[in-house]
Amino acid sequence: MLDMCDDSRSLRAVVAAVVASVLFAGCSHAQQPRKVATAQIPMIQASSGSVTPRSTLGGLIVPFQNVQITSTLVEPADTVLVQEGDHVSKGQLIAQLDTQDLQAQLQSALGTAASDEAKTKSTTLQAGLTIVQNGNTINSGQASVRQAQQTLATDTINLTRDGQLLKNGYLAQQTYDAQKTLVANDQQAVRAAQVTLQNTVSQVQTNGTTTSGLQGATVAAAKADEQTALGAANQLRVQIAKAAIVSPIDGVVVNRNINPGEYPGTRQIFTLQESDKVYAVLNGSGGQIVGVRTGSPVKIVSSDRATLHGTAAVSAVLDQLTPGSTNFVIKAVLPNPDNQFHSGMVVTGQVTRPRSSGVRIPRTAFTDDTQTTVQTIVKKPGPNGTPGFTVIKTIPVTMVAEDGKNAVVQGVQIGEEIVVNGQLGLSDGQPAEPAKPKSDRTVAER
Repeated sequence: MLDMCDDSRSLRAVVAAVVASVLFAGCSHAQQPRKVATAQIPMIQASSGSVTPRSTLGGLIVPFQNVQITSTLVEPADTVLVQEGDHVSKGQLIAQLDTQDLQAQLQSALGTAASDEAKTKSTTLQAGLTIVQNGNTINSGQASVRQAQQTLATDTINLTRDGQLLKNGYLAQQTYDAQKTLVANDQQAVRAAQVTLQNTVSQVQTNGTTTSGLQGATVAAAKADEQTALGAANQLRVQIAKAAIVSPIDGVVVNRNINPGEYPGTRQIFTLQESDKVYAVLNGSGGQIVGVRTGSPVKIVSSDRATLHGTAAVSAVLDQLTPGSTNFVIKAVLPNPDNQFHSGMVVTGQVTRPRSSGVRIPRTAFTDDTQTTVQTIVKKPGPNGTPGFTVIKTIPVTMVAEDGKNAVVQGVQIGEEIVVNGQLGLSDGQPAEPAKPKSDRTVAER
């Protein structure tokens, strides 16, 4: 690149000398043709290229997460093992609450569960015995029905025989009537046996098995009592486990609010901050954060110590936090294995934005900080048929993206000559021509 500062001073001197000589010549030789003097201006050809924009934003380090620990137990603290400022690891025991009464309740619940388990076994066995007995009752009822039916059949045959004997005069009427009464009684006995059997079958069906009916319901109730007792025991085990308060993160103790012998109550007893990684919260305007994507790298540098730096990754781009404002926030996750970045530290972050391609020119070519114009050289015909000469012309451009060194713009054609330093103070129509290179290298190469 050209030494822009030296060239600017020399060019301003050349331009001033040229303007003075032209004015002097105009005053002293009014009758002679005016001689046009031109300034030597460093130029560069616009070319196709790309830039990777970066935005430098200010912000603060904040914790990756704050963990506020409370306890629902009403047990006093036996021991508290950490102080404020201590570093803790995930799973580390930081306090232990007393569990003697919980242990006693657990033993009682386990005893109840064992008793209920025994009751379940007893109920199941009793139900099985009842089911077997019911089966035997059905068999007995069926046998009674068959016996009554057999008696009825025998007595019916005898009644038929007695009827024949009565007809032939060999049997008294009284004997026949007695046999007839006996058959009627047998019929009643069969019906009674059948009803008894039907009732027994219905009772057995209602009793069911060990998994259905009345017996099944009795067994299920006993099992439910057993499960309730086991559930109470498990709940006590959970409470005993909660009495051992452990750190859920790798971090730092920033608040300790319990001492041995104190009851937790409903207050917050510890506050931990995760420190193995932190957030860099960076503030910027829309133009600085547009296009920033999740995962984009961010170079973080401490404002208090320049040697403290790291590389973060964008985790979120948050829109305006306050309605009507133009402030946006970028949150970037910064690894912090050595715990050198602390919450509240002021940092700057250089955020990489997506690459843009197009017509590229040096960023120094813009005529002012608005970055909306550049200057080029155009051919202008001489007066009265004299040879033409080149003059400065300001042209509008639209800046698409820039990386601090080069810019991609619209409004300029590839190959078009552009003034390298747009802030030389050159005016439109001022005679100028490209400066000759100091060596065989082109301006673009330099």
